[in-house]
Amino acid sequence: MFSSLKVRNYRLFFTGQVISNIGTWMQRIAQDWLVFTLSGNDPIALGIAVALQFAPTLFLSLWAGVLADRVDKRRLLIGIQIAVLAQAVILGALDLSGIAALWHVYLLCFTLGCTASLEVPARQSFVAEMVGRDKVTNAVALNSSIFNMARIVGPAIAGFAITWVGTGWLFMANAVSTGAVIAALVMMNPDKLFRGPAIPREKGQLVEGLRYVRRRSDLMTVMVLVFFVSTFGITYFTSLPIVAANVFHTNADGYGLLSTLVAVGTFTGALMSARRNTRGGPRVRLLLISAFLLGAFEVITAFMPTYLTFGLALIPLGFATITFLNTANALVQTAVSPEMRGRVMGLYVLVLIGGNPIGGPMTGWMADAFGGRSPFYIGGAISALAAVACAVVLIRRGGVSLPVRRFGNGLRVLKRERV
Repeated sequence: MFSSLKVRNYRLFFTGQVISNIGTWMQRIAQDWLVFTLSGNDPIALGIAVALQFAPTLFLSLWAGVLADRVDKRRLLIGIQIAVLAQAVILGALDLSGIAALWHVYLLCFTLGCTASLEVPARQSFVAEMVGRDKVTNAVALNSSIFNMARIVGPAIAGFAITWVGTGWLFMANAVSTGAVIAALVMMNPDKLFRGPAIPREKGQLVEGLRYVRRRSDLMTVMVLVFFVSTFGITYFTSLPIVAANVFHTNADGYGLLSTLVAVGTFTGALMSARRNTRGGPRVRLLLISAFLLGAFEVITAFMPTYLTFGLALIPLGFATITFLNTANALVQTAVSPEMRGRVMGLYVLVLIGGNPIGGPMTGWMADAFGGRSPFYIGGAISALAAVACAVVLIRRGGVSLPVRRFGNGLRVLKRERV
């Protein structure tokens, strides 16, 4: 389960990410609550903040993938993390001084989105450089376990810390935690990285990456499914503060507890993925099943009558969510050639995050028009239908086989193809 931690460079990265991700989730909870407070509990304002944070992905992620293939990923990540640290300090200073306005948060959401658009493709493709191809699926799962452990700890701390000290100090705490990632990257041994050949600067490299994905039906299936699920299904993260405040009438600590319950499911799912990936590579079938279950659990959660039952239903929803995301990420990481990894991960990040400028405002509008629960059952239904549609397409193309019963001398179940 923890085989990737035998690699020193990844062990440093893992340690830095443990610290930094807790700070990141503290800032995310604080930022959402600050927007909600400054706007007078307006769900549309929260949707706008999400859209501004993820809009740069539409314009930058593909080019960021090309950049990741061209330059030293470790040095690129160091520069990006310094920018992230500076943004957290600015937002914290504005909040603590009492002069923070909604437009300040909007502006910093946009700049943070710009740095994230550059950082995510580089970080995702850097995982394979740290551990090598044989351990990449395990490392991806362990990364998710870090992220989701932080989703348990960070929101729990943030929910109570906002009540005690306000949101400003949480932004400062995130700035300090970002320093841990910078230190880990600086301490790595570059000679121990599993680097692929650097590609020279040439025209048409972005188009070349898109054509590469287009020729691969397995990659196209992952991209299409990830787009629909992330745009319409996984937007339930944005809906949580709306549900906490407007449906169950709780304060910041109530929102933090709901986020923590989601994280219990995602953290458990991440550990199961790490164990599963020691026994074999990722499968398209698991991707399809987890996407369908994510949608089904989201619809069920939407109709839970009480705060307690709603919160408990978030646990299996979180488990299905992280299983889907881990499987998609590992499929993409292991299916591409090293010289294409940055560009393919740039496209993956685009379909994963690029739909949020649509999903964020849409979630706020649905919550305002149809009630706080509506983003759950609408997004869940779309996710489940997308999984079924992708499964049908793959079956028709022969990519995934299902058991077929034949009549004659008896029933016979055909052997399943492993994909």
